[in-house]
Amino acid sequence: MSWIEESQGVSMADDSDSKRRNVRLEDLAKQAGVSISTVSRALNDSPAVNRRTKQAIWKLARELDYPFRRYMPTGPIGADATIAVVVPVPQARDAHIHDPFFFELLSGIGDAARERGCDVLISHTTPTSYDDLAYAMSTSRANGVIFIGQSSLHREFNRLAEAEDRFVVWGAELPEQSYCSVGSDNVQGGRRATSHLARLGRKQIAFLGDTIAPEAMQRFRGYQEALERHGLEQNPQLAVPAHFEVESAEASVQSMIESGLEFDGIAAASDLIALGAVRALHKAGRSVPGDVSVVGYDNVPFSRYSSPALTTVSQDVGTAGRILVSKILDSSGAISRSERTSTDLIVRQSCGA
Repeated sequence: MSWIEESQGVSMADDSDSKRRNVRLEDLAKQAGVSISTVSRALNDSPAVNRRTKQAIWKLARELDYPFRRYMPTGPIGADATIAVVVPVPQARDAHIHDPFFFELLSGIGDAARERGCDVLISHTTPTSYDDLAYAMSTSRANGVIFIGQSSLHREFNRLAEAEDRFVVWGAELPEQSYCSVGSDNVQGGRRATSHLARLGRKQIAFLGDTIAPEAMQRFRGYQEALERHGLEQNPQLAVPAHFEVESAEASVQSMIESGLEFDGIAAASDLIALGAVRALHKAGRSVPGDVSVVGYDNVPFSRYSSPALTTVSQDVGTAGRILVSKILDSSGAISRSERTSTDLIVRQSCGA
C-alpha cells in the first residue's frame, strides 16, 4: 500500500453538523487548487514544491485535521505533545545559543515540559523576517513554538499574531504589542542593580550593555530611574555600548579607562558583560570592589565562582519555563496575556557588601 493510499482514511470535524468525515488528498488538492501529486510532495516536504505552495498546503492540512507526515513521530520519543524552540537571528543578545543564560532558560523550559509529558525540540531555523516566522509556524509539526527573544522582529511578531496563536515569545513586553511574551521585569532588575550601587555610596555609575536589545533597553531604563531616585547625575558618557559577550565588554571598559572617564560602579546588562568588565579592570590594575563595584544580570552558574564572586540580578527561569510551556499547551485558541516574572538581587563580593 502506498503512503497516499494509507493517508486517505483520516477523520475531521465537520463545521456544519459536528460529525466526522474522511479527508483525502483529493480534498486537500481541490481546496488548494493544485494537483494531488503536488499535495503529496508538499506533505512530504519535497524540495520540488516551492515554499509558498508548501506553506499553504501545510496550513490547510492542519486546519482540516489531516495528519500530514504521519510516518514521522511527533517528537523524539512519541511524547503526548511537542514544543519547538526557535531562536531568531541575533541582534545584540537575542540568538547567541552559546550564551549561558540560554541554557538556563532552556533548562527551565525542559523541566516544565517534562512535568507535562511534553518533548522539546530546538529548531535549526533562524528567522530574519515575517516570511521566515510564518513559514516556521505553518510547517511546524509541534503543538506550538517558543521564540527566544524578539530580536528586531517586534512588528513581524505582531503581524504573525493576526493569523497564529500557537506561539509565545520569551522577551520584553513592548508598546502596542499584539502577541504574548513572557519575561522578567527588566526595569525592576535594572533599578535594583543600580540602587544597590548607589546605596553603597557609588556616585559615578556606568551602564554597560547594548540597548538595541529590547530587554537591555528596559534594564537601562531601570538604571536611569534609580539614578534619579538617588539624586545622581545622569552622564550620557556613562551609558556604554557592549554586546552580550565577554570580549566586547572587556574592550568597552578598556576604552573607558583609556579615555580617562571616571566611574566607580558598573551596572551590567548581563553576567557575561560584567565578567568582561571585571577582566578589563583587573588588567588596568583596578580592584573590584575596592575601586569599582560591579553588578551583573542573569545569575548564571559561573557568576558565583568568578573572582570576585559576582553580585547579580537573578531571573526566575523555573517559573518562566512553566509559564512558557503552559502558554503553548493550555492555549484556548486566542492570544494569551503577556506575563512578567520578578527579579532578585543576589549580593556577592563584587560590590563589597
